[in-house]
Amino acid sequence: MSASSIFQYLVQHWSWIEFAGWATTILGIWLTTRRTLWCWPITLAADVLYLVVFYRARLLSDALLQVFFIVFTLYGWWNWWRGKRKEGEVRVAPLSLIHALIAVAAGVAGTFILGAVARRLNAALPYLDASLASFSLVASWWQARRQIANWWLWIVVDLLYIGEYIYKDLWLTAILYAALVGLAILGLHDWSRAPHEAHVYSES
Repeated sequence: MSASSIFQYLVQHWSWIEFAGWATTILGIWLTTRRTLWCWPITLAADVLYLVVFYRARLLSDALLQVFFIVFTLYGWWNWWRGKRKEGEVRVAPLSLIHALIAVAAGVAGTFILGAVARRLNAALPYLDASLASFSLVASWWQARRQIANWWLWIVVDLLYIGEYIYKDLWLTAILYAALVGLAILGLHDWSRAPHEAHVYSES
């Protein structure tokens, strides 16, 4: 069976894929709050599963977002492994004001770029979807960099996603994102109490 045939099969059975994505996402985020490297292979599986779910729902910005998530997941896996090898554990890092401003500006720019593309492709809710996708990338980048601020951003983004998925009748995914808000609050609490690195990582 070719890769395209496998993908078409998954699309046709997307409800089961959504359940599998739901379960792996919950597990992956919970493991992230615990700062364990096992969060990354589980999250990678969730990224692939939700790529199929969002493609089927015509949420094209979210589908494209999963591709970036796969890249960021691989980077985060490597970066956390590097930090654990150096420090003996996964330490969180502070976020400087300049890096926060740059990231927010990138999120705004990404909203307009992704929104314009999604609108041309006749995607549902192009600019809302693009905005949430863009700032999810910012949060994912901060998470890969082990920065506590990622949880604050995830709380806001996930709350907005709940409304979007209810509108699109993706009820299982809406319930998932309600759970993710709770996990983000847990992550914020746990990471705030975790050992900190003395300096922010350089962005090079």
